[in-house]
Amino acid sequence: MPEPYVPKEAISHGDGATANLAMSEAESLERPPGPGGGPGDPSLKARSLWSDAWHDLRRNPIFIISALVILFLIVIAIWPSLIASGSPYKADLSKAQRGASPGHPFGYDTQGRDVYTRVVYGARASITVGICATAGAALLGSVLGGLAGFFGGWWDALLSRIADVFFGIPIILGGLVFLSVVTSGSVWPVVGFIVLLGWPQISRIARGSVVTIKQNDFVQAARALGAGNGRMLLRHIAPNAVAPVIVVATIALGTYIALEATLSFLGVGLKPPTVSWGIDISDAATRIRNAPHMLLWPAGALSITVLAFIMLGDAVRDALDPKLR
Repeated sequence: MPEPYVPKEAISHGDGATANLAMSEAESLERPPGPGGGPGDPSLKARSLWSDAWHDLRRNPIFIISALVILFLIVIAIWPSLIASGSPYKADLSKAQRGASPGHPFGYDTQGRDVYTRVVYGARASITVGICATAGAALLGSVLGGLAGFFGGWWDALLSRIADVFFGIPIILGGLVFLSVVTSGSVWPVVGFIVLLGWPQISRIARGSVVTIKQNDFVQAARALGAGNGRMLLRHIAPNAVAPVIVVATIALGTYIALEATLSFLGVGLKPPTVSWGIDISDAATRIRNAPHMLLWPAGALSITVLAFIMLGDAVRDALDPKLR
């Protein structure tokens, strides 16, 4: 009787022999009869989570539309002069609150500044705050939450109580108190405030993901083979636990952009001369009856931006969550 076929992967890698053998058996059961169904057929190669997610995202129209909108917003945030040749600070009081005219499709604001130019230049502040705040909150929350979930004990308990304290602070009230004492009108105090109150949410997601992953058999096998804590975190746990963090961070990015506009509207976020959609909405709120165009265009740009990031986050969540397939 001939010997049964054993994949080479199961022989050459002792730490993953069981998983590789099971994968080979599964492929042999699913392999259709006929030519091209041999063990070395590249078409039968199993896809990873990330390649499978990218395969789904490329066929999701919501992802494509939202990604194109976000790409366009990032481009105009970096090079606003590509579609707006004027200056957002140039004012002509003789044209204050006028409607659309040739060369100025969005009209003018109370100081005679071109609304279209200010809407285009306002994307820079919103995108900068959103991306920097999300990156900071995701990095800080992932590190703290991941370490708490991995080591547990007093470190986990301490971090959970600190996170509970930050969860109890209302965001708008905290912004009014924290940013009211800041004299700078740049984006960095707003970014710092959002990171300060945004990391606990991501830390809980990261902690729960790490606690779930570290109980899997491949992590226990790596520990039994003598892998240190650093290797286990970086090579085995972090790559498998990062997906939920990416989903939450992508959705939170749109929320942070809306939060920046809200704080700027209340007068404690970005301050002139910084060009911001929230500042322009605040200036136009009292003149909505006489010059509604001053409010509609920056508010519309803000809504489209926030919606695009939320749609992108939903698409990424659907692609990375196996339960939704």
